[in-house]
Parts: sequence; structure tokens; C-alpha cells
Amino acid sequence: MEFSTLDVTLDGNVATIALNRPDKANAMSEPMWYEIEQAMQWLDETPEARVGVLVGRGKYFTSGIDLALLMGVPAKIEDEDEARKREKLRRLILRLQDTLSSVERCRKPVLAAIHGACIGGGIDLVTACDMRYCSAEAWFSVREIDVGMTADVGTLQRLPGLIGEGMARELAYTGRRVDGAEAKEMRLVNRCYESAEALHAGVMETARSIAAKSPLAIRGCKEMITYARDHSVADGLNYIATWNSAMLMSKDLFEAGAAAMQKREPVFKD
Repeated sequence: MEFSTLDVTLDGNVATIALNRPDKANAMSEPMWYEIEQAMQWLDETPEARVGVLVGRGKYFTSGIDLALLMGVPAKIEDEDEARKREKLRRLILRLQDTLSSVERCRKPVLAAIHGACIGGGIDLVTACDMRYCSAEAWFSVREIDVGMTADVGTLQRLPGLIGEGMARELAYTGRRVDGAEAKEMRLVNRCYESAEALHAGVMETARSIAAKSPLAIRGCKEMITYARDHSVADGLNYIATWNSAMLMSKDLFEAGAAAMQKREPVFKD
């Protein structure tokens, strides 16, 4: 696919989706929001792409939502009826939320490799990813509080589940910076690498490891873990029973067994 704000490449079974506005600190402009959703749809629908890695080109991962987008909101929602104006604003917010929810909806795992700054909307984006990794010089900030607004596209809904309610409140209320080491300590990221180069190598190694597994089983894992986050244990157990009654007896299962007995690496269909 052709993108104006992203750089999307496929190497083997691993797709790299790069935020590609380095001259603007990868600020999330209106086109970028819509292209992120298109990229997630492409990742979901492309069989040979088994894993996605989200990165940022240039000095920063992302400086968050482009202020030009925010400044353009009044013109987008203009209406002589105040109620209709507010409804337009609500629909715009829901549209931006849906872009980030598309990362969760994508059946393939999406790993975020974060270097430099990850601010505001960047937190919304990476908290929707399956896993997050960073370099030591990376830093994070829930910056919306510093521009007089409540974060509204996913951070306040997803972050507490990752780092706990108390710490999420602290970051949301203060907007303070969190460096890579602290991000690892609070479990915002899975791992903190010493450099951007080590980050890239480590995340790609993890992505390739995942890509070598049964694609069907990986999709089931993502579906079940995301479902379990928002449902009871009983609901989750019932859902996996239903899922596996349909998906368990796959060719992947028998290929994995045959490969183990023959002492070789399994080969799975995309």
C-alpha cells in the first residue's frame, strides 16, 4: 500500500510499520491517524505478514497528536446548532479512538519499539499494542494534562491495566516524564534495551520468533488475552472452549507434533 505518513515494509513474515514524519517529530497528523488504521487492516488481511513492528523514523517515536489537527477541530465541527456541533465533536473523538482500537482488532500481534520521546497520543497508540519495548533514552509522558485536556482516545482506559491504577493516575495527573528504566520497572514496557540499535535487534528477534509459531494459534492467543482483560474468568474459559472446539484440530497442530518427532522446525501455512 502507498502511504504519505507511514513507511510500511515486509521482511519475511515480519511487517515494519514506521511513523514517517521525522521532520515533524512524527506528530500524529490527521492523515497519519487514518493511515494507521489502513496499515492495521493491511496487516490483518495480508497472510504472509504474521507480526507487525511499530517504530518511529528519526529522533523521536512520536511527539503525539499534531497540534494542527487540534487547532482545526472548531472548523470541522462548526454548526449553527450547538447540540449538533457537540455531536460532531463526539463522532470525531470516536473516530480517533477507533483508529487505535484497530491495533487491538488486528489479528496479528503488534510490537511497539520505542526510542526517544513517546508523548500524549503516542501513549494512546502503544498501549493498544500487544507488547512494548524501549531503549534506555526513551521517555514517556501523558502530556494531555499540560494542554488542559483529559486524554480521550485510549490511555486512561488501557494504561491502568498495564501499570496499575495508582501509577496511571500519577502519570495522568502530573504529566511527568518517565524514562526507559522506570518504564520497565512499572511494566509499561516488557524490556528496556541499552541503545536504539539494541532495541531494533531485540524486537526483530522477538518478532521473528513469534512469526515462526502457528499463525492460527497466535491469533487465538491474542483474541483470548484481549477478551479476558474485559471479561470474567468464567467468560474467558467459556470463550476459549468454544474457540478451540472450532480451531484446535488444525493442520498446525499435527505439523507441530510431526516436527517434534522428526526433530525439525515446523513449517506453518500463512
